[in-house]
Amino acid sequence: MYWIGTSTRQTIVRTLLWVGLGMLASTAGAQRVTISLNGSWAIGDSVEPNVSPYAFDHTVPVPGLVHSAKPAFADVDKYQTQEFIGTMIQDKVFPASEAIETLGRTPQTRMFFWYKRSFRAPVRKQRALLVVNKAQFGTAVWLNGKKVGEHMGCFTPGRFDLTQAIHWNGENQILIRIGAHPGALPSTVIYGGDGEKEFWTPGIYDDVSVIFSEAPAIESVQVAPHIETSDIVVETELTNSGPARQVTLHQQVKTWKGGRAVGQPAVEHLSMAAGESKTVRQTIHIPDAILWSPDNPFLYTLDTTSGGDSSTVRFGMRELHFDGQRAILNGKPIYLRGASITLHRFFGDPNSAELPWDDAWVRKLLVEIPKRMHWNGFRICIGPAPQHWLDVADEAGLLLQYEFPIWDDRKPLHMELWDKNEILTEFKEYVRDNWNHPSLVLWDASNETHWSYLGDTVIPQVRKMDLSDRPWENGYNGPQGPNDPYEIHPYKFADYLFRPHSDHLFEMSDLEKPEEIKLEWKPTGPEHATIINEYDWLWLHRDGHPTILTQPVFDHVTGPKATADQNFSTAAYLLAGLTEYHRAFRKHAAVFYLAYLDGEGPHIFTCDYFRDVRTLEFQPYFEDYMKEAFRPLGVYINFWQPKLDAGVKHTFRIIMVNDTEQSMAGKLTLAFEPSAGGAAATHAEAAFDVPALGQANYDVELAVPRTQGEYLLKAVADPGHSVSPTLSRRKVRVTEVSR
Repeated sequence: MYWIGTSTRQTIVRTLLWVGLGMLASTAGAQRVTISLNGSWAIGDSVEPNVSPYAFDHTVPVPGLVHSAKPAFADVDKYQTQEFIGTMIQDKVFPASEAIETLGRTPQTRMFFWYKRSFRAPVRKQRALLVVNKAQFGTAVWLNGKKVGEHMGCFTPGRFDLTQAIHWNGENQILIRIGAHPGALPSTVIYGGDGEKEFWTPGIYDDVSVIFSEAPAIESVQVAPHIETSDIVVETELTNSGPARQVTLHQQVKTWKGGRAVGQPAVEHLSMAAGESKTVRQTIHIPDAILWSPDNPFLYTLDTTSGGDSSTVRFGMRELHFDGQRAILNGKPIYLRGASITLHRFFGDPNSAELPWDDAWVRKLLVEIPKRMHWNGFRICIGPAPQHWLDVADEAGLLLQYEFPIWDDRKPLHMELWDKNEILTEFKEYVRDNWNHPSLVLWDASNETHWSYLGDTVIPQVRKMDLSDRPWENGYNGPQGPNDPYEIHPYKFADYLFRPHSDHLFEMSDLEKPEEIKLEWKPTGPEHATIINEYDWLWLHRDGHPTILTQPVFDHVTGPKATADQNFSTAAYLLAGLTEYHRAFRKHAAVFYLAYLDGEGPHIFTCDYFRDVRTLEFQPYFEDYMKEAFRPLGVYINFWQPKLDAGVKHTFRIIMVNDTEQSMAGKLTLAFEPSAGGAAATHAEAAFDVPALGQANYDVELAVPRTQGEYLLKAVADPGHSVSPTLSRRKVRVTEVSR
């Protein structure tokens, strides 16, 4: 099943089935009509940019990727960037002789793919606008043999005026040309700064639609909530392509579910000259507004009409900002728990196919699993998602950090070639296309980047566009604004790759040292919040063998002859322990591991933890450990010693955090249980009481078992009242008393 709509979906009020055309249409009071061009397209390839193929003897889904074409194209997706090849040489996977001077290489002779289909205009209107919501690499459009425009951006919508080329009373043949790989783009255009990605997948990966309207056309509607006054500030951009006229701008808030009118309509009368564009700003009161939050993702719509055009956008009443070390949602602190999603790496996965556009799969990924795993947020990393993903996130109550795909830690050759005006234009499109999503609470300009242009020029300009004044995060550049957060990536186990000859390589027992905690403290001072959106360095292929980056880690922690089961078990155990640790000290506004969704392949660097990504089935060890590590009531045993003397008494520090808005009290049990199973050898109990959004420490004395062997030290916090207990575990070997 494919979904319908993009940002243009915001303009659709009702859908009609055009049976003869095999497409969906939408109307709003007989003013705007939007037809979806999603579905099956014919596709061919070419070398030349301005000569279309002789044959279109393949078909491809839209939205989707060209590797889903039938029959398949040879060598599609195969493109290696200079950065990727350089990294593989550095890691001794490729020989030095494979170094290249160009920006990339590919076995493909083709340069372009061409999509073709026909449609009929449902009604004659003053303007017909094609919206290709996202495509890579570069988009050019022809209608009825006439070229109507190009759009270079790979992450933002291309909008093309079809009015002068359209046949109002007959068939219209549309051709959309995209690059077959990044090498088809001018070197001045960014295609994604991921030096660890081997496969670069072309395709129209978001919705395609045509909007028919009269003047004045509604170019955009932005809604910014102000929860303190229960108002929204609405900015409407109008274009009058016809003669001078008097315009009545009418806007009505409704509930998304049920369509119930809320409050009074806003009406604005204005004059527009011929050809004039005008931006109108209004404040609309919403009586007793219901706030949007992860616990109650309540959504409204705003219907807008101009007399010649109509639009519907969806929004939520919420505000998020940072105050010192904490995120504040709707006036209350909130701690973000979840993961980073590297969707564009998944695009190159042999199992990705059409999954990212399957509504049931996406809702399992973004709704069902996060609820089960106690996650309330994600970072969309190194490439944006289709608009439908953000729509689902809005409905699920997810809190998203949305990252523009710039990553310069490898200092790629082409960064010096990028057109800064093109970068700025794409950032403006990026903000404009996403500003009404309540789930998007944090803009992210880059990943691990030190490029001053972003903080000096880009963020100050695009921040002004967003009337919601969301915060910005900017890689390793540091905070650009006084209340902006910044990211840290505490990869503890990276020691084994980058400092293999050090006198001391990281051990989990280091987490008990006060100086280790200080290492993560804020390098720019405690006045800015930190976002952990990557950590662990414990990646495994889906068959259980280490990735390029993690072979030295697993050689040390499980041994070079370890089985896949041992690797999976160890990775889950250590990742959960690090998750507990990062949450326990209340130093970070968000804790997101890398990665929830990633790509598999012969030369991957990072991974996800799915056993079967098609069914979204986790590795069992991962789910067992990480579901506990992310519970709102968090438990951390501040103990990582590998062995203890038999029979001695030991005092264990238990750190607990409470991410909920209610205090939680109950019984804390600490016990040694044999790893092979069976009753607890020793145990102790204590009462706990953790304040709302707070932290508490408990020192529990417990006797070490007298019998030597392998044990699990388990801390269980049981709050009762139908709330599941939280479990923290440590592997301990009990040995004879040291002499």
